[in-house]
Amino acid sequence: MTKKQGLVIKDISVGIFTYNKGDFISLTDIAKYKNQESTGLVISHWLSTRYCIEFMGLWEKIHNPNFNVTEFSNIKNESGSNGFILSSKKWIENTKAIGIVSKPGRYGGTYAHKDIAFEFATWISAEFKLYLIKEFQRLKTEENERKNLEWDVKRTLTKMNYKIHTDAIKLHLIPGQITALQSNIVYANEADILNMALFGKTSQQWRIENSDKDGNIRDYADVRQLVCLANLESLNAEFIRQKISQSERLTKLNEIAVIQMKVLIDYNTMKELE
Repeated sequence: MTKKQGLVIKDISVGIFTYNKGDFISLTDIAKYKNQESTGLVISHWLSTRYCIEFMGLWEKIHNPNFNVTEFSNIKNESGSNGFILSSKKWIENTKAIGIVSKPGRYGGTYAHKDIAFEFATWISAEFKLYLIKEFQRLKTEENERKNLEWDVKRTLTKMNYKIHTDAIKLHLIPGQITALQSNIVYANEADILNMALFGKTSQQWRIENSDKDGNIRDYADVRQLVCLANLESLNAEFIRQKISQSERLTKLNEIAVIQMKVLIDYNTMKELE
C-alpha cells in the first residue's frame, strides 16, 4: 500500500492508500464518527447487515475473478440469524475478497475500496458521506492537476532535447538539395534509433502492436523512460557531430539506456514522481 494525503472530515482524519491501483479509504477512521472507542465493533455491525453483504458480494463478483462465490452464499444465508456477526477478517479469509483489506502497523486498520467505503459512510451518516465524497473529489482533482503539470514539464524537457537532436541531424546527416519527404525519412530513422535503444522497437512496430491506442510510443512512456530519453537525445546529437555511424550509435545508446534505466528504477526519488 502507498499512503496518500489524508482527508479531514468533520474534524476526523481519514486515511487513504493506493492498493492494487485503486483508492482504499480507512473504514476504521470513518467509524470514529460513530464511536471513537469501538471502531472494530462498528465495522462488524455494518458488515453483518444483509444489505452490506449483498453489496460487497456484487462488487467482488464484478472486480474479483477469484471471489469464492460458494462461501459468499453461505455467509449470505447466515445473515439475519440470531447472533450472526461478520468480521472483516472472516469475510476476507472465507471469500478471498479484495475490496476490503486489513493493514497492520503504524497506519493500520480496516481499509476498503472507495466504492465500498462510500457505502459504509452512508450507513454511518448521510452528512458524513457527502463531505467525504466532496473532499475525495477535491483530492483527486488536485492529484490530476499535479500529474498534468508534471507531465507537461517532462514533455517540455523531452521536446527541448528533441530540438537539439533534430538540429544535429539537420547539420550533419541531411544532405543538401533533397526533398522535404526525404528529410522527414531521415528524421524518422533517427527518432527510431532512440526508440530502438530505449524501447526495443520502432514507432511503427509499436503502432502495429497497439492499434487500439492513440498517440505514439513516447506518449505511453513512464517518468524514468522520459528522463532516459532526454539524455539519449542529447548524447545522440553529440555522437552525430562526432560522425559516428548509425549502427555504432545504436549500440552505444542501447548500452547507455540499459545502465541509466537500472539506476533510475532503483532511484526512490524517481518512483515518487510517478
